[in-house]
Amino acid sequence: MKMKYDVIVIGAGHAGCEAAMAAAQLGAKTCLVTIDMNKIAQMSCNPAVGGIAKGQIVREVDALGGHMGLVADATTLHFRMLNRSKGPAMWSPRAQCDRFRFIEEWRKRLDRQDNLDIWQDVAEELLVDNEQRVTGIRTQWGITIEAKSVVITAGTFLNGLMHIGQKKVPGGRIAEPAVQHLTQSITQHGIRTARMKTGTPVRIDRRSVDFTLMERQDADVETSTFSFLNTAEQHSQLPCWLTYTNETAHRILQDALPYSPLYNGQIDSIGPRYCPSIETKLVTFPDRDHHLLFLEPEGADSNEMYLNGFSSSMPADVQIQALRQIPAFRNLKVYRPGYAIEYDFFDPTQLLHTLESKVIAGLFLAGQVNGTTGYEEAAGQGLVAGVNAALRCVGDTTFTLARDEAYIGVLIDDLVTKGIDEPYRMFTSRAEYRILLRQDNADTRLTAKAYDIGLATAERYRHWQTKQQHVDEIVQTCRKIKVKPSDINTALQQMDTTPLHQSVPVAELIARPQLTLAQLIDCVPELQTLTDGLQDRREEILQETETLIKYDGYIHREQLVAEKMQRLENIHLPPTFDYLGVDQLTIEARQKLDRIRPATLAQAGRIPGVSPNDINVLLVLLGR
Repeated sequence: MKMKYDVIVIGAGHAGCEAAMAAAQLGAKTCLVTIDMNKIAQMSCNPAVGGIAKGQIVREVDALGGHMGLVADATTLHFRMLNRSKGPAMWSPRAQCDRFRFIEEWRKRLDRQDNLDIWQDVAEELLVDNEQRVTGIRTQWGITIEAKSVVITAGTFLNGLMHIGQKKVPGGRIAEPAVQHLTQSITQHGIRTARMKTGTPVRIDRRSVDFTLMERQDADVETSTFSFLNTAEQHSQLPCWLTYTNETAHRILQDALPYSPLYNGQIDSIGPRYCPSIETKLVTFPDRDHHLLFLEPEGADSNEMYLNGFSSSMPADVQIQALRQIPAFRNLKVYRPGYAIEYDFFDPTQLLHTLESKVIAGLFLAGQVNGTTGYEEAAGQGLVAGVNAALRCVGDTTFTLARDEAYIGVLIDDLVTKGIDEPYRMFTSRAEYRILLRQDNADTRLTAKAYDIGLATAERYRHWQTKQQHVDEIVQTCRKIKVKPSDINTALQQMDTTPLHQSVPVAELIARPQLTLAQLIDCVPELQTLTDGLQDRREEILQETETLIKYDGYIHREQLVAEKMQRLENIHLPPTFDYLGVDQLTIEARQKLDRIRPATLAQAGRIPGVSPNDINVLLVLLGR
């Protein structure tokens, strides 16, 4: 049996769903291949979306016409805007979602999408012709599916091996089989692979928890959304709960370290630095007598709860015994213990910025198979890979995002330029232009770009244009309208800020740290007129407007730096350049440039081990 498509997407996780939707939205006939249609967009670990820098990625996916933000909004149980105490460049939305409704919502969207079919099967072999071009896949059931582009988003399933204590079980996820042969069919063509490890915590029965002995953490009073379309119905918010480990629990875990796969040699692959297991915390921080734990809901109608902070692969009885030493968990019952999983990933430096392989034409890789962690990082990659897989079917147009355009651009550039030596997780500190890459302006940065290629809908484009018009009008009004001391000093004294001695533009007042745009609206009739009709978009528009005014100098300075760096981005390096023959380059630079083969001089400068002097040598050789 044979089937024929434009694009095949292997794996229906967060990367695969976005990739399949993006390709189909662009008109490519797309087939999404998944092991289990009932576990599409499964939240394998914490059923949460967003977080530090991750929330920015979700808003970028939404601004581009993706679906993660819309699905999260429709299934939110607990929403918070993190880092409110810091500047707006650091604000990051995060939502605890209903795991079961999240899958259901994604399935509805996939089923309604034109040009998209779902095929339940296991991909076993990548088909490649003699010219190193992908031609399709062959599945476990002997089905041949032909395509011009193939996107692999297999998550942790490639030769997945799960660990609980000394017990090892092949699998891509708990109770789901591993994919055994696909990696070999890919690496035989020259693509490099290695192993990574991740883990997940115990799942707890809420009926066995004494919540009176825990600290309650409520959601934000005013619930926001990920999607700029802001169409989700607001649901009642459930609390999360805080507690701590203690010395007794630590002793039980420490005594059992010889049985931990992480410390007895059973696991030797690379684990995540920024989401360590509880046993890693004990070894890394031996002087700490407690560690913070978050107990978070998994569903509105479920007793299952997620214990954030207690990822573990220790024997099941050890995990449960240690947790029962915590007062709130004296009578603990669990649904399943935590476990670790090892899996194959591919060297991301063998990818272009489109996420197409440099080795096999038409092959795209996205998500954890590129060495990343997190649903959000996967979704961002999946969308870019899906778009480029579709564009490749109709011509040579490509879609990429620069470091000053999106966190997704930072993520992909870091992967393909620098490579990885541990599972990659996005942080705001990884972005040098984070004042430009705020969560509130993702639509301003990206929606027009997505609309131009047909990914963002006309409705979304108009929605952004309306918002932008309001923002521009308010900014100009604040810079043009002056307020007199006699009209505003009384209000300023009530706001505990210095009164005026002369008339100043409203923008000058907004620049004061103590004042907000919302506080000043009632004092300026022109602003009242402009903001009266904003209705449900009022907070969103005022927030972006205030940020543009309050941080105008910082934003302008960062734009100048980005423009200067763009000059190096425009200097392209020949793909066949003989780096090994340039004696003026350091040996390390020669080797890394030859292996990674950056597309531009700016990318070359971001490779660890390539010095400014090496860049100057390349400039001279290029006649620049």
